[in-house]
Amino acid sequence: MTERFIPATPAPRIVPCPTCGGDSLFSPDNLWRPFCSERCRQIDLGHWSDESFRVAAPPTTVDEDDASK
Repeated sequence: MTERFIPATPAPRIVPCPTCGGDSLFSPDNLWRPFCSERCRQIDLGHWSDESFRVAAPPTTVDEDDASK
């Protein structure tokens, strides 16, 4: 009988949760990936919605003519 090579399943990847720093499973099985829970996901969304988090961008200038439109 010949032996078949069965590839090893990769170990689940554990990453730190961006919100609380706890362990989070980085896998399609984790519905809140990369967060550890729905709560941490909602906290992060709240930070974006109240503009605690921002994407860096160069300052923009508004022409007075454009502002009156």
